[in-house]
Amino acid sequence: MLCARRLGGLRAGLRAGLWARRVSTTWSPVGAAFNVQPQGRRLDLYGERGGLFGVPELSAPEGFRIAQETALRKADELVERVCSVPPGPQTVAIFDELSDSLCRVADLADFVKLAHPEAAFREAADEACRSIGTAVERLNTNVELHQSLQKLLADKKLVDSLDPETRRVAELFMFDFEISGIHLDKEKRKRAVDLNVKILDLSSTFLMGTNFPNKIEKRLLPEHVWQHFEPAGDHVVVDSLHAEAPDDLVREAAYKVFLYPDAGQLQCLEELLSNRDLLAQLVGYPTYAHRALQGTIAGNPETVMQFLEKLSDKLSERTTKEFEMMRGMKMKLNPQNSELMPWDPPYYSGVIRAERYNIEPSLYCPFFSLGACMDGLSVLFHRLLGISLQAEQPVRGEVWCEDVRKLAVVHESEGLLGYIYCDFFQRADKPHQDCHFTVRGGRLKADGDYQLPVVVLMLNLPCPSRNLPTLLTPGMMENLFHEMGHAMHSMLGRTRYQHVTGTRCPTDFAEVPSILMEYFANDYRVVHQFARHYQTGQVLPRSMVSRLCESKKLCAAADMQLQVFYAALDQVYHGQHPLGRSTTDILRDTQEKFYGLPYVPNTAWQLRFSHLVGYGAKYYSYLVSRAVASLVWRECFLQDPFNRAAGERYRREMLAHGGGKEPMLMVQGLLQKCPSTDDFVDALVSDLDLDFETFVMDSE
Repeated sequence: MLCARRLGGLRAGLRAGLWARRVSTTWSPVGAAFNVQPQGRRLDLYGERGGLFGVPELSAPEGFRIAQETALRKADELVERVCSVPPGPQTVAIFDELSDSLCRVADLADFVKLAHPEAAFREAADEACRSIGTAVERLNTNVELHQSLQKLLADKKLVDSLDPETRRVAELFMFDFEISGIHLDKEKRKRAVDLNVKILDLSSTFLMGTNFPNKIEKRLLPEHVWQHFEPAGDHVVVDSLHAEAPDDLVREAAYKVFLYPDAGQLQCLEELLSNRDLLAQLVGYPTYAHRALQGTIAGNPETVMQFLEKLSDKLSERTTKEFEMMRGMKMKLNPQNSELMPWDPPYYSGVIRAERYNIEPSLYCPFFSLGACMDGLSVLFHRLLGISLQAEQPVRGEVWCEDVRKLAVVHESEGLLGYIYCDFFQRADKPHQDCHFTVRGGRLKADGDYQLPVVVLMLNLPCPSRNLPTLLTPGMMENLFHEMGHAMHSMLGRTRYQHVTGTRCPTDFAEVPSILMEYFANDYRVVHQFARHYQTGQVLPRSMVSRLCESKKLCAAADMQLQVFYAALDQVYHGQHPLGRSTTDILRDTQEKFYGLPYVPNTAWQLRFSHLVGYGAKYYSYLVSRAVASLVWRECFLQDPFNRAAGERYRREMLAHGGGKEPMLMVQGLLQKCPSTDDFVDALVSDLDLDFETFVMDSE
């Protein structure tokens, strides 16, 4: 074993030596881990195979059944225990242990069912998700379990003796009971469980349908157009909007074919929205939106719509001017058809940016090797928070693909905080989305040890080769920083209870740490620390960063207006039922009110709106989170993005609490004021006016 380990190190060293001869820059260990292909794992072929994420049962797909049965048995034991102990802080601790025993299987399975390259693992994980999900819905309508918590919360003296975090967690568990209809009679409780199960099934079906490609006969398209799509006999397959295609006809065809209504998907969406409304009304809410927004920064759908309408009004004049600019560019390039259509803005805004600022992503990519970017993140976290990222070698079977990297997150005085698995590279059948998964939440265990959080960051970056590291576009680099913001929230939200660990907080707060990281990714003072040419070591010139930052303001109002439209559509769909019109009619009317470009007949964009599943009634969260992040940036980091005192304050007031404190109280604690709806709107609009990074650079 010792020899094998030495040989693995030697081979990695030889590979690093090959890079050293080609590359005149040096990488930290974490940078090197991402700028070379993984080596040495094949030497462990004859060793004992471990399980996914170090879970012994998960060395094979069948292990999911074992894991879920073990979790369900433990859940039964914990239910029996919590119902027999006198009310007190231990009640909340047992509830959290119950939550943890189920989440440790469900959360892990939720990732595996999407990302594992083997179908057998995906199917087993999907079955585990369904099984645990059904069990959770039944627990949320378990009268005896509810009564054990109610006894605690009904005793004012006991409640007053609880610390704020324990009290909040107890109230959150009670909220879960209430929104599941625990206060209803037996027949209605069963109806609530049935509705929840049906909603889960409809959500899964709808989500799969959002990605299904459409087909069209070749003969219906000009040859030069259908050649851009994948052929399938006499048809071509259209699997996306092809929004960046230079040919207007290609974009138009893709838009009309990809968004052509599918009757089954349309029925699925209508049933999903209807069942959500039935459930909300059954448990005492006027609409599903009222149920979904309980406990959020916004609080209720009326506040959300007020925010969206005020923001839309502030954006309207800017958006109109930007659409005119795009229309002018279209007329310049295509005089025969200059009407601006919904398939045009992504392409023409890109053309305008490129023409005005000479922004060519390929010029930036050599400075943003993946290893350099990981170096930059590690430096930033160390200077702000005293944290370093350290690459570790997974054991055989621990990861689902050999190019997954494992990072230990280590604090300079507190030691190991948790693990991040980096599933960064493209592969067949991998979902095309950048996202963060909690695999195991942090919590304080009964023996005094802390259960370390484990998360996965999933990106879709090009794979490195023998001669070339993975090179990121500026957009990819920003996405990496964004997702790492979620990971740090998970690592630093060291709550006592798993139920509120890390990103387990209201949705309109959960995106704040990740969006805040985008501000760091666009600040030259930060970028200067890591952006260097992978071959020459040259630092990315300040002028290139300045142009990039300025270019992002161009047509940004139109981009934000589109997000307002999506958020408003989401609110209407989850508002008063019956809707009175088809979801397509609502789409058309909402698009006319909140966007400005015409609806295209015989299209149904809402059937591709995958966020309706995970962000139902909460799509607005991206905008509110961006507003909060903007306020935090200005308050804490605009003057010095490496300010350690500001970093520690940010950790103390926001990150450390996870979801264990009301979100607005965390915002107020950091900003020393309670921001209003107008403050949020003004923050978003002022970001369009002033590029903070460029302002700082030009003033130095």
